[in-house]
Amino acid sequence: MTQSYHIETLGCPKNQVDSDKLEGTLAAGGLERADGAASADVVVVNTCAFIEEARQESIDAILALAEAKRASARLVVTGCLAERYGDELARALPEADRVAGFGAPLIDPPPLIDPPPVAVAPVPVELGSRRPAPEMDLLNLPRPPSPRPWAYVKIAEGCDRACGFCAIPSFRGPQRSRPQELILEEVAALGVKEAVLVAQDLASYGRDQGRGRRRIVPLVKAVDELVDRVRLLYLYPSDLTGELIDAVVATGVAYFDLSLQHASAPLLRRMRRWGSGERFRERIAAIRRLEPDAAFRSSFIVGYPGETEADHDELLRFLEEAQLDWCGFFAYSEEAGTHAAGLDGAVDAGLRDDRLAELRELQDPITARRRDRLVGRRVEVLVDEPGTGRTHREAPEIDGAVRVPDGLTAGTMATLTVTASAGIDLVAA
Repeated sequence: MTQSYHIETLGCPKNQVDSDKLEGTLAAGGLERADGAASADVVVVNTCAFIEEARQESIDAILALAEAKRASARLVVTGCLAERYGDELARALPEADRVAGFGAPLIDPPPLIDPPPVAVAPVPVELGSRRPAPEMDLLNLPRPPSPRPWAYVKIAEGCDRACGFCAIPSFRGPQRSRPQELILEEVAALGVKEAVLVAQDLASYGRDQGRGRRRIVPLVKAVDELVDRVRLLYLYPSDLTGELIDAVVATGVAYFDLSLQHASAPLLRRMRRWGSGERFRERIAAIRRLEPDAAFRSSFIVGYPGETEADHDELLRFLEEAQLDWCGFFAYSEEAGTHAAGLDGAVDAGLRDDRLAELRELQDPITARRRDRLVGRRVEVLVDEPGTGRTHREAPEIDGAVRVPDGLTAGTMATLTVTASAGIDLVAA
């Protein structure tokens, strides 16, 4: 009898791509997708371990699925949490039948892997060291066609940066860029209208192949020839060159997701990051002169060790002046083995939470005003599903959306007029 599987994905878009790759190997091994965890023979949890909150969410999901699955079903834990904590996690969670780090098979015998993959027992990761690339890299495994008119496409894995707060390089390893031809083959096979390119360090694509930082530009142009929309997520501001800006604007999707993290130059140095509020404002203003309809998203860490009131005030000023479309604010999470874990100047949790609230109180009306300004405008919408679509200003699953007439078919492009704003969403007809 054919076995079935269910995959639960937590964390960022890059994890969703990994789950798609895992799904491709399970399907190639003869398993069928189940209706849900309760009816599956193999339940896979693809976990996140970026910050403490994400780790707790992953643990909660594992325990919930252990309760929901059938007694005979196998529960497999994979992803960042499994890779980072390995056998420690296996000992702490007897509910899991297998803890498999990156590249380890999920089931016996492993499907579609030749030569044999790495051993099942994951190797504990020593934080602070650089993890080598796994023997079986998920990057170039096959994946099924997208069930939606858009899809995330991972163009590289790992990261060569040394940001003070981030442990990702210690368990994702150094940057490994995919060959452009394999990326284009995947985009074509997905059958989507919009390809969303993702990586830990997107703009550095190809640098590890000795081809220089601008290798991302020909890739963007090549993907743009295959789909109606190409969108880039997670751009380091130091690599946002004029050539890359021109390439993004030329695609018709002038959406800039900039990894800023803060606006105070002294604190950014303490974070081991490039930039300042002034430099960021200048770069954003230059893009808006080139393309007034450009949309901007960024995220900011609050409560990093040593963050002063002056640093916080600089971030408030930056937000007021930059008028970003979308912002995410996150409480600093101490990660063992990172540079920041050994810094002095810890910020009191109560003060940190007050700063978070103040930032959100400032940004929410900015986002609302930028949405209100679109009322009466003609916009091009990609219909994701009946009743819901997106313009170039909204990344899938992250930003607001556009409510569209129910009669529009998913996967079609429609030119509509925005009739109202409803919170972070728009209404168009």
